[in-house]
Amino acid sequence: MYNILICDDERDIVNALKIYLTDDNYKLYEAFDGKEACKIVAEEEIHLVLMDIMMPEMDGMEAMVKMREKSNVPIILITAKGEDSDKILGLSVGADDYITKPFLPAEVSARVKSVLRRYMQLGGGTLSSDVISIGGIELNDKEKTVSVDGEAVSLTPTEFDILKLLMSHPGEVFAPADIYRKIWNEEPLGSESTVAVHIRHLREKIEINPAEPRYLKVIWGQGYSMKNNERR
Repeated sequence: MYNILICDDERDIVNALKIYLTDDNYKLYEAFDGKEACKIVAEEEIHLVLMDIMMPEMDGMEAMVKMREKSNVPIILITAKGEDSDKILGLSVGADDYITKPFLPAEVSARVKSVLRRYMQLGGGTLSSDVISIGGIELNDKEKTVSVDGEAVSLTPTEFDILKLLMSHPGEVFAPADIYRKIWNEEPLGSESTVAVHIRHLREKIEINPAEPRYLKVIWGQGYSMKNNERR
């Protein structure tokens, strides 16, 4: 679960962004000025801030500088069309990206996913202990959900359990018989083909190119393993 703070003095903008970012994997916070935003970042574990530049009380630039004193939370600035100097200034003092009003829902979603992915892969944030992440794959054991590069993936219960087993032990090789024992709680009798079918289905769902998998590897003559050098 990612905690995202949306900060803009225009409530219509905040509401629109909340609609664009409606996702089971996001918990959304809202603020309407820079001071309020800084308070929330100080008190809550926020993984990303979307913040307008022009606001009363404390504008987005000042709020961003204040946040940067104690936090490396990624910040996407919300700018008006033509505010090129503000974009440059914002990036120079700590913004990670920006979106320009009026914005498209697809652009907002794509930029949020991209910034979150970079931030978490660099080890800048932490997620609940119920969450296991390797590269772009995120498995939430409590909510029984899986996403790949921010997109939800639908798995069967057996596929989920196999993926959880492999992701919980990155780099460890599991023979098909071992997987069968742990997932089905039975002694394997002709289990090779059963496990292979589930592994193939998993690859089709989590890999960009199942024929050249990035994550779920076959170790010939030994079994299956989850690549371990992208875990966070």
